[in-house]
Amino acid sequence: MSSRKSWREKLAHSKGLPKVDPICGNMTRRWGEGTMVIPAPLEVDEIMRQVPPGRLITIREIRTRLAERHDADVTCPITTGIFAWIAAHAAEEAAAEGETETTPYWRTLKTGGELNPKYPGGIEALKQRLESEGHRVVTRGKRYFVDSYDTRLVEG
Repeated sequence: MSSRKSWREKLAHSKGLPKVDPICGNMTRRWGEGTMVIPAPLEVDEIMRQVPPGRLITIREIRTRLAERHDADVTCPITTGIFAWIAAHAAEEAAAEGETETTPYWRTLKTGGELNPKYPGGIEALKQRLESEGHRVVTRGKRYFVDSYDTRLVEG
């Protein structure tokens, strides 16, 4: 019976990534023609780590930076989101083991400034962390957003 990989092991496992491929098949309907980068998990984590207190970044901005880095037209939204989620769990795993310099995943928002309920601790934990850094969290229906998030985005 094999043991399950830790979040940090998952984050460190690049699986042959990053990889830039032509956009083809059904993807052309959404993304058009050109190239798409599938980033490595540590690349997503690296960008998330650079966001200082009081500032924010969205998954869309992370994708833009990765596309520019790899001279691609777009970055895969699915893998970028999954790797941000892995980075968040790896940070919590490291913090639970006493590390103090972990990825500030709560500063990474979904498109439109929405909090990601799948991050460790859920909405309440994210809300508390963000508010402690001076952000105001508002609800719209059943979803949570950082008010005026776009004025606090980290510079590219």
